[in-house]
Amino acid sequence: MKRRAFITLVGGAAAWPLAARAQQPTLPVIGYLDAGPPVPVIAFRKGLSETGFVEGRNVVIDYRAANSDRAWLVELAADLVRRRVAVIVADASALAAADAVKAANASIPIVFLAGGDPVELGLVASLNRPGGNITGVASMNNQLAAKRIALLREMVPGAERFAVLTGRNPVSDAMVKQAQMAAAAIGWPLEVLFATTNREIDAAFASLVQKRVGALLVGNDPLFGDRRVQLATLAVRHAVPTIYPSRAHPEAGGLMSYGSNFDDRERQAGVYVGRILKGEKAADLPVVQAAKFEFVINLQTARILGIEVPPTLLALADEGIE
Repeated sequence: MKRRAFITLVGGAAAWPLAARAQQPTLPVIGYLDAGPPVPVIAFRKGLSETGFVEGRNVVIDYRAANSDRAWLVELAADLVRRRVAVIVADASALAAADAVKAANASIPIVFLAGGDPVELGLVASLNRPGGNITGVASMNNQLAAKRIALLREMVPGAERFAVLTGRNPVSDAMVKQAQMAAAAIGWPLEVLFATTNREIDAAFASLVQKRVGALLVGNDPLFGDRRVQLATLAVRHAVPTIYPSRAHPEAGGLMSYGSNFDDRERQAGVYVGRILKGEKAADLPVVQAAKFEFVINLQTARILGIEVPPTLLALADEGIE
């Protein structure tokens, strides 16, 4: 089935409950745009409920996931704009790629989920006063590269070379700069590898082996969330200790992760959407900065890699997956 036809089909399905509620024209529709794979939005719904909105009762969520396909993402974004949804929720990667969403900024309120600094990314004028018709939640995950490198160094003190695997998007640039500065501070040679497709991920790991890289940091890119099993499998196959930005990776078999609590970010985004639906302006809502961070280790993967996890890291970990 062609994608455009699929959009029409999905759009028609999404419109069924609206048609059934034709007598309630004020029922708001939230457009949720995700650049990566489909993910549960349980925490987002919880945040909505804290402001009195329950999906299926007094609000509709039109969820769209692009599965890391930029062209598909742009089509999905344009379709949400055409439907004139009440609010658009989007991750920063989606905003960076979907011109249709940015063009709608003047009329449709936008709540973003950003992995990096939204000011540096050009999403808002400032954290306290975003301006325009946009606000959101910033995890600052891309500013955590130095911490991740420190954790890697403690996990594999014998490593002599270090690499960063990143996508080609503005969201990743800040992370690469942070990693470069952190690696230079401890005297680690740093390789920067790029991947935007599954094949490029395979090629990147082949390059890691050739260059005898001893530890790897994976960036916060939608593709890497989509391909977390592939990444974990390759890291184990090639015996490359790796740290990731979210707990979804060690849950899929990756060695460890350090980053903001995704559920808390989603909940906060839900709260902001509810407040906007009640009449508050996005420009008046300061960008929320993540306050909860978690360090997760997959102990089984550590054993497979022959790594004895230092007691200091075990004590720091919020969770050890067996």
